[in-house]
Amino acid sequence: MRTTFRRRWYLFIPLIAVAFVAFGFLTMNLWNWLMPLLFHLPEITFWQTIGLMILSRLILGGFGGHGRGHGHHCRRDMHEKWENMTPEDREKFREHIHVHRPPWGHRYSEEGKVKE
Repeated sequence: MRTTFRRRWYLFIPLIAVAFVAFGFLTMNLWNWLMPLLFHLPEITFWQTIGLMILSRLILGGFGGHGRGHGHHCRRDMHEKWENMTPEDREKFREHIHVHRPPWGHRYSEEGKVKE
């Protein structure tokens, strides 16, 4: 199946273009339906919608670099740091995490067991 996809990847270009245009029209219609009514903003055209989508992607998300495997590298790095810690450093780290954990993150009991 992989070899079939590699040979016919170009067939997905029209599908991607149609999805992009459909998403643009959907976003434009939602904007023109809600924003003028709620916030007294002007209605926008399709190309203004595309420009806003690109601008919001640049500001909020960028164009890549956050793909799959990012969490794997962080986990591996943390595991390496943990392995290089002395037992005293590990205990300090555990105490620090216990004291500074957020109030919504109390999933574990005082004994370290998972709460039901």
